[in-house]
Amino acid sequence: MTSFPALSNPLSGSALPHAGAPGTAFWRTVLALAVVLVLLATTGWTAIRDHDTAPGPYAADLIAWKKDSAAGRQLPDPQGKPGAVAGFFHSLTPGQQQRLADRHPLVVGNLGGAPVGLRYRANHKALTQARDIERERMRDQRLTDDGRRIASERMHRFESLLQPGRQILAFDPTGRGRAAEVFGDLGRAQRVSVVVPGVDTDLLTFEKSDRPYSAPAGMARALQDRQRTAAPHTATATIAWADYTAPTGLGVDAASGNLAADGAQRLRDFVRGLRSPHIALFCHSYGSVVCGDAADRLPSRVTDIAVSGSPGMRVDHADDLGTRANIWAVRDEDDWIADVPHMEVGGLGHGADPVSPGFGARRLSAQGALGHTGYYVPGTRSLDNFAGIATGSYETVSCATSDPGCVGSPAGRTL
Repeated sequence: MTSFPALSNPLSGSALPHAGAPGTAFWRTVLALAVVLVLLATTGWTAIRDHDTAPGPYAADLIAWKKDSAAGRQLPDPQGKPGAVAGFFHSLTPGQQQRLADRHPLVVGNLGGAPVGLRYRANHKALTQARDIERERMRDQRLTDDGRRIASERMHRFESLLQPGRQILAFDPTGRGRAAEVFGDLGRAQRVSVVVPGVDTDLLTFEKSDRPYSAPAGMARALQDRQRTAAPHTATATIAWADYTAPTGLGVDAASGNLAADGAQRLRDFVRGLRSPHIALFCHSYGSVVCGDAADRLPSRVTDIAVSGSPGMRVDHADDLGTRANIWAVRDEDDWIADVPHMEVGGLGHGADPVSPGFGARRLSAQGALGHTGYYVPGTRSLDNFAGIATGSYETVSCATSDPGCVGSPAGRTL
């Protein structure tokens, strides 16, 4: 997903002092303020106002859930620990479980700790209901032409997600919408990969027919397919996790960490609900900001965090992430994200460049990636590297030319 368009250097034509030169802090501040002016001039303040605040279908289902019961017992808190939720569902008969899913498809479909198969069925029901609503809206003459067009696009997206064989682990049609899809057998997987995408991620961009490997579903599918080829005897699953509210386009939201902080909490909650003993996060563009914010409170089962096309992780060094997970970073030489100033001033910007030698991440080869959205294209060295990390086959990982020791122990970490 594209997080930021290329920005020309506002101070082009003048050389900035090197990091240790007098006045560096001044020039960094000037550069950051110039970037802010570019952001505001090109977007106004629309990004600040573009948040989903009105209660939607999930909120309504949640209210009903809190008033309901099963087998004479109060239903578990959706914000509770996944283990407690799992214990509650284990105490129910299959029929009681299904009736809960039928009554509250949006809650059950997004409930960490609920049986995976039950969540798939609940989300199928929720998607069917959402599709039918949008189908009616397509014919609603009270809507503008644009409103009916959007309804049509949403209806067709829901139709696609309802296709046989699709495993939807999370779904919420509220606002721009959120979703997560599983590729592989999550119930059997010993290694689970979670793909965290960036800016402009929502239900309508969850998958694309044009440039499919730039969209969350295509990225996750490509990674899962590559793992199967690379390690056919390893039980793996890959999740396209577009279950947070991402920034839309270039704006203050994309330059700040506010939405990343909200997304990080959702990511932590989601990962805690996964049962696999080995979990790897693959974070693209603004998704790497989300992963950086989440890192210090992720469970120890998260063994690896790999960022691609990253604007920063909101820290100065990999050690500052507060995790024992291996940190990997990759950027193609033609990725315009390199032109975004890697700094943080006044809450804007996302900090140090993860592929800089001083950051302390293991730097991977991106050969063949061809730009910001090409890291998951089959045949690229970046996708091969991701598969090696996901399956724990670190010996197959290819380092960037500038970091031939990336499979060693930078920043004191060991593999």
